[in-house]
Amino acid sequence: MRGCVPELACVGPCSTLYDMKTAAVTIRLDPKLEELLDEVCRETGRSRSEVVRDALRRQLTLRLFEEARRKVIPFAEAQGVYTDEDVFKLMS
Repeated sequence: MRGCVPELACVGPCSTLYDMKTAAVTIRLDPKLEELLDEVCRETGRSRSEVVRDALRRQLTLRLFEEARRKVIPFAEAQGVYTDEDVFKLMS
């Protein structure tokens, strides 16, 4: 079966990272950032790839949120909503 180690018998379809369509990205880290990355990996038991993927996913999601917020601000201000507190008051 595709994606299975021949020595191991797969009962059903095996799903591995090899089967996924992935892209490899090379990044350069300064020593302090590398040390922080390795510390997080040790503490969480996750691989460097997992931690970096998660961090990138969070950063890109944050960027999308900030972009959406910038687009909505003019409409909110037109309704007298200027702060997070104003939003909370409307939602409560």
